[in-house]
Amino acid sequence: MQIQMGRFFFLSFFLSILCLLPLKPVVALPLYTNSRWIVDEDGARVKLACVNWPSHQEAAVAEGLSNHPVDLISKRIASLGFNCVRLTLPLFLATDQSLASLTVIQSFQRLGLLESLAGFQANNPSMLDLPLTSAYQAVVSNLADNNMMVILDSHFSEPSFHDNGVFGDQHFNPDLWVKGLTRIATMFSGVPNVVGMSLRNELRCPNQNVKDWYRYMQKGAEAVHSANPDVLVIISGLSDGTDLSFLLNQQLELTFTGKLVLEMHWHGSRVGRAGETSNPNKVCGRVVDSIMRRGGVLLQQGWPLMFVSELGVDDNRHLNCFFGLAAELDFDWALWTLEETNGLMNWNSSFFQRISALQSPLQGPDVSRVRRHKIIFHPSTGLCILRESGSEPLKLGPCTKSEAWGYTPQKLLTVKGTYFCLQAVGLGKPAKLSIICTKPGSNWENISDSKMYLSTKLGDGTRVCLDVDSSSTIVTDACKCLGRGDMCDPGSQWFKVVDSTNITRRPILQIG
Repeated sequence: MQIQMGRFFFLSFFLSILCLLPLKPVVALPLYTNSRWIVDEDGARVKLACVNWPSHQEAAVAEGLSNHPVDLISKRIASLGFNCVRLTLPLFLATDQSLASLTVIQSFQRLGLLESLAGFQANNPSMLDLPLTSAYQAVVSNLADNNMMVILDSHFSEPSFHDNGVFGDQHFNPDLWVKGLTRIATMFSGVPNVVGMSLRNELRCPNQNVKDWYRYMQKGAEAVHSANPDVLVIISGLSDGTDLSFLLNQQLELTFTGKLVLEMHWHGSRVGRAGETSNPNKVCGRVVDSIMRRGGVLLQQGWPLMFVSELGVDDNRHLNCFFGLAAELDFDWALWTLEETNGLMNWNSSFFQRISALQSPLQGPDVSRVRRHKIIFHPSTGLCILRESGSEPLKLGPCTKSEAWGYTPQKLLTVKGTYFCLQAVGLGKPAKLSIICTKPGSNWENISDSKMYLSTKLGDGTRVCLDVDSSSTIVTDACKCLGRGDMCDPGSQWFKVVDSTNITRRPILQIG
C-alpha cells in the first residue's frame, strides 16, 4: 500500500511539473508547400532561417572543421536562432568514385594543406580517416543531433571556389548532373532532417538560355523527387540565380505537386560600384525594383515560394534595404556564409540581433484563426516600435512584443483596439500617441525611391520623418539623405510597416 501511495504521489508530482513546462510546437516532417508557403505535415508554416555551410571547395570538406569541432559549430548555429543549414557539395562527390573514396586526410594531403590537416586532426580526429562522402554524411548527422534541418545544395560540379556555368559546359554534363542528383537524393532518403535539395547554384554563362533551363531543370527535379519524395525540390533561375521572370510566361511541367520551391539569389556586392557612390535611397529603390521584376512578383502571385538562398552581408551600407524587403515579403532565406574570412563564427552579436526578427514567421497560410495587424520594423536594428505605457515615450524593442498597428486609408498609424494614433509633435521631439487624430502630424506616408521613410507634415508645413535617438526613443526630425548626398546614411530613419499575424515559430522535431 505504501509503495502504491508513493507511486501515486510521484506520478502526481511529475504531472504537475509537466503542466508548468511551456509546451513548444514542433515541426512535423517532411515539409511541403502550400501556395507561397513552406509548411509541415500539419499544414503549419515553417520558416526556413538558414545559414550556408560551404563544403564544395577544393578539399570537398565542410569549412571550419580545421578550426572548430563539428558539434561546436552545429551548436553555434542553433544558438544564433537558425533552424536550417544549406550544406553545399560538389556534384562529383556523387559521380566520381576516385574523389568520393578519398579520405579526409588524403584530400588535404593531395592539396598540400598540411596546416589545415593538423587543425582538422586536433578538432575532429574521428572524421580524419572517413571517405569524403562519409565525412559529409557525418556533418548532416551532427546537425540532426542538434535539431537542425538541412538543405543539400549541388553547388558546383568539381570541388573548387569558382566553377559554374550552364548545361553543356565543359564541367556541366547534363546527363551526369541528373545521375549525380539521383545518387545524392538516394543517399539521404530516409534521413529526416534533410528537408530539401537545391539542384544547382547560380547558373551563369553567355550561352544560358530559357529553353535548356526548362528542359534540364524539369529532368533534374523529376529525378530528385523520384529518388527521394520527401525532400523539397529547390530550383534557381538564370543570370547567377537572380532571374526567374520567365516563369511568368511558362510554368514548369512536373508530375508532382507540393514540393517545388523557387530560389533567388541576392548579394550586396552585385549591386555594382554604383551602389557605393549613388544616393542610398535611389540604390535601394533600384535594387528592390529589380528583385521584384526578376522574381519577387512570383511570390506575390502565389507561386510555391521564393527561397532567397544567399543573403550576402558584404555590403553593409545597403543591407538595411534588403532587411526591409525581407520583412515585407516574409520569405525564407539563407545567410552566406558560415565560414570564410568574415563568416558566422566571427560576426558580433549586434548583427544577429538585426536578423532575429527575420528568423521567425510574420505571416502564414492560415489567417482565419489569427489576428491580422501590422508592425513597424526598423531594419537598422532589427527591432520594432513598442509602447511601454501611456506615459512613457515610444521605444524600439523586440518585435515579438510589438504593438498591433493598423494603417488606415487616411494614412493614420493606429494602435489596434484603441483610439490612439501616432503623431509628430515637432523637430527633435518624441513622437506620441494621441486620440485627436485630425491634427497635423497624424498622417504618415512612405516617401523617397526607397519607400523606407515614414513622413508627415507639422502644422507649419515642415516635413519630418520618424527617427530613433541614441536612447532608442522614437522621435521626429528633418528627413535626411533625400538629396544627392552619396555618402549619407539614412539607416536611423528607415522603417517598414509590414503585415504580421503573430504566428508561433515551430522548432524542428527532436531527431535521433
